[in-house]
Amino acid sequence: MPPKFQRRRFLQVIAAAGFFTRPAQAAEWRGSAFGADVALTLSGPGAAATLLKLPAFLAQIEAVFSLYRPSELTALNTTGQARPSPWLAQALSLCNDLHNLTQGAFDPTVQPLWQALSEGENPVAKQSLVGWRHVQLGPKIQLSPGQALTLNGMAQGFAADLVRDWLAAQGFRHALVQMGEYAALGGPFTLGISDPVAGLLGQRHLASGRALAASSPRATLVGGQPHILHPQGFGPRWSTVAVEADSAALADGLSTALVFLDVAQITALRHKLPRLGPVTLIDDQGDLRVI
Repeated sequence: MPPKFQRRRFLQVIAAAGFFTRPAQAAEWRGSAFGADVALTLSGPGAAATLLKLPAFLAQIEAVFSLYRPSELTALNTTGQARPSPWLAQALSLCNDLHNLTQGAFDPTVQPLWQALSEGENPVAKQSLVGWRHVQLGPKIQLSPGQALTLNGMAQGFAADLVRDWLAAQGFRHALVQMGEYAALGGPFTLGISDPVAGLLGQRHLASGRALAASSPRATLVGGQPHILHPQGFGPRWSTVAVEADSAALADGLSTALVFLDVAQITALRHKLPRLGPVTLIDDQGDLRVI
């Protein structure tokens, strides 16, 4: 298993308008998943009892996507093939869409590079293993020899969507899911966007059914390099990228990949995705722009 690392968070709750209309029915849960701290704030009848069930539901999600414990993903990486569960198949289909939308910047096959850096090895020797085009998708997933996948660029957002949908199916209408990325029911919620150097620079008002994700590649280093890796070894263009969308998985995956794209490329991508909300870009000088 790869070593765990603590990814710093650059989204924070500033306000939740009208969230706790009945404080006696409000509850909060904090724990961990995917090697990071997570939290859920829930309001409504039965909130406390529902949160008692949350760890088991998160364990089901980790049993598919985790790289830090045995999972469906680690089994795929070990054997090179699998018949994916519905969740894994859905996630890999989104990975394919993200890869195409971002001109290849989103590429889950960078896991061997990440592994090499985390173990103090030269990643150049693993470069030939990288390439999403070599992954065969379908009822059976097939990796090329030596390939391995990481879904850390979108799995936390995917999990946030699953938890939000799970709560909505039980009749809840007021919840803020924090899985590193945020997914909202009810609200609106005001979230601050921070940069590792410049600090708190912007805000987003997150309405019900919307999600927000942020990536700051140089906030966490692996082997002395930014923890978000481009499949061709390019360095990030942005210090922080925050993306709003109706899907936390989509927002998470795009915030991961857009750190490598320029303004023109990001603008063109936004035109292709009407469901996408504002994209916040913070450069190395701490200057902010919104597309």
